[in-house]
Amino acid sequence: MTISSPWRPWLWAGLAAGVILGALISVALPRVVPTLRPVALAQQRAVTPRGPLDPDERSTIALFRTASASVAFITTQTRRIDFWTRNILEVPQGTGSGFVWDEDGHIVTNFHVVQDATSAEVTLGEKAYDASLVGTAPDHDLAVLKINAPRDKLVPIHIGTSDDIQVGQKVFAIGNPFGLDHTLTTGIVSALGRTITSVTNRPIDGAIQTDAAINPGNSGGPLLDSGGRLIGVNTAIYSPSGASAGVGFAIPVDTVNRIVPQLIAHGRVPRPYLGVSLDDRLSSVVTRRLGVDGVLLRDVEPNSPAASVGLRGTHLGRGSSIVPGDIVQEIDGRKVRTSDDLLGRLGNAKPGDTVTLLILRDGQPLKVIVRLRAAE
Repeated sequence: MTISSPWRPWLWAGLAAGVILGALISVALPRVVPTLRPVALAQQRAVTPRGPLDPDERSTIALFRTASASVAFITTQTRRIDFWTRNILEVPQGTGSGFVWDEDGHIVTNFHVVQDATSAEVTLGEKAYDASLVGTAPDHDLAVLKINAPRDKLVPIHIGTSDDIQVGQKVFAIGNPFGLDHTLTTGIVSALGRTITSVTNRPIDGAIQTDAAINPGNSGGPLLDSGGRLIGVNTAIYSPSGASAGVGFAIPVDTVNRIVPQLIAHGRVPRPYLGVSLDDRLSSVVTRRLGVDGVLLRDVEPNSPAASVGLRGTHLGRGSSIVPGDIVQEIDGRKVRTSDDLLGRLGNAKPGDTVTLLILRDGQPLKVIVRLRAAE
């Protein structure tokens, strides 16, 4: 575009004024000179020295290092049919914990850890071993596996007793919650003498309640006292969410120490046989009518231990009236109120043991001593 000549004088005048104004401003304002500062280097903080670990901490660390060598990680598989190929596949079923019982490679765990499994693998340290099933006690939720491992890899756990456990004493649980192997949790004995239910719906008496965190995968792992001795087998939690809520249960070691040798020797636990039959509904009606606690004996089998000491069953009298039999109120000094109580108490005995029954007969208390036999 060409600027016509009448505007040229004004254009040059404007440019000149702008140059003069810029010069005046640069003289009036101070000159800003950037300042260069050294950049500080980021450094790690100095470590604050600490004193030695507390004696309690050192004790816990030593306990874990010793006992963890005896704790096993168990994975189970089950067979499934691929309906498209008709092939039989082994698929993962679950995980659990266990511990070394002896140098022959016997591993103790919960029955529900291996229930319905077709194969199992036991990991000790960094090595996994195929396991065979030796025996199960579903009523007590216990099972024994066996692995072929070198003797130097088999560190039997130290065995304690559950007879002298006290509420408030420290306990330690080692297991594999959610598949995280060799996890240690600590707590106290919260209560004793609890009754939990096995997978067969039979009661397990004398369970230890603890607030040590027990989660899925801890099942079958050891509960230890402060001496690193086995005092229970972690088996159940009480939790609406399925995760630890501070209420866990363990099968007492005195029960474990009685059951495991029988599983190793026989593959099962011979049941003690009393020779009576029960009827919860009938028992409830009769005991409520009489205003007493106990379990009514419905029938007594001929030639049974119960028959040999003269225990009486219930029968019909004149006019089809019910003539109550003996009502069992205690076994070895422990109260019996339901058939589960009676079966649970008997389950703690073994064939050949004698038990003392407190019965109510015709309104009169009577003590009877019975020697149990093995169930056929």
